[in-house]
Amino acid sequence: MSKFRFFREWKNTVEILDSKTKEQLCFLDKVEPHSSIAEIKSLFHKSYPKWYPARQSLRLDPKGKALRDDDILQNLPVGTSASIYFKDLGPQLGWTMVFLVECLGPLLIYLLFYLRVPYIYSKKYTFTSSTHPVVSLACACHSFHYIKRLIETIFVHRFSHGTMPLRSIVRNCAYYWGFAAWLAYYINHPLYTPPSFGERQVNYALIVFVLCEAGNFSIHWTLNSLQCEGSKCRRYPRPSKNPFTWLFFFVSCPNYTYEVGAWVGLSIMTQCVPVALFTLVGFAQMTIWARGKHKTYIREFKDYPNLRMPILPLIL
Repeated sequence: MSKFRFFREWKNTVEILDSKTKEQLCFLDKVEPHSSIAEIKSLFHKSYPKWYPARQSLRLDPKGKALRDDDILQNLPVGTSASIYFKDLGPQLGWTMVFLVECLGPLLIYLLFYLRVPYIYSKKYTFTSSTHPVVSLACACHSFHYIKRLIETIFVHRFSHGTMPLRSIVRNCAYYWGFAAWLAYYINHPLYTPPSFGERQVNYALIVFVLCEAGNFSIHWTLNSLQCEGSKCRRYPRPSKNPFTWLFFFVSCPNYTYEVGAWVGLSIMTQCVPVALFTLVGFAQMTIWARGKHKTYIREFKDYPNLRMPILPLIL
């Protein structure tokens, strides 16, 4: 009985050090062994209010991997006295706000070029419309894409307490906003020439764009419907009766597959080099994200289908 009582009363001490200077920032006494890293962050936050939990990166080694919020203290390779190193991640912004900022910018920027506001093109073209129908169609497709993303951000996507450093948001906005201005400039330029194969090329590309946008939304809705417990999802996405989800038979991240397909459709529709380059760069980045997610699925689920590839069926 005495041993059992001793075990129940046993506590940890946690020393939090600066990862750069190794200076002690905080000493937490009588920490429960089953405390999570998220709870330790909250305790540290009480001592340093400016470093809210989202700004904190805690690790066992100054240059080691950051600990996850759901890591339990007693499961870590530490004794009754733990030394944890702190790194300030800088000001953070919630993912919902990140998506809103990233998507609203391209939407408005493109419309400025489409409307041909003053000081963009020659004065004689101010507030004039293009004679090519594909220009208006491209504007409608581009606007629809980002309006859909804004709606998904508000009503579909679920963000667990994720944040992004403010400096990364500036970089991302420069990427999305800059590309939007570049491709909008050429598509809405007074000297723009329509696709080589005319209306047939535009119509086929529009079909590809619409189908891929519908597929992308279907996958996002499916991912939203997954039942999750805590920060780990207990089941991986599977195909449903919706035909657009059947791509789950072959790839782990069909939302990226459809996203790339939509931009391929817009590239063919406009026959514009900046759109094609944006599609290529986006494909490279989404491939990296898809591979990371694919590896996570394989690691967490022993019965994960072997046929699935990260982003392209049977290829990549």
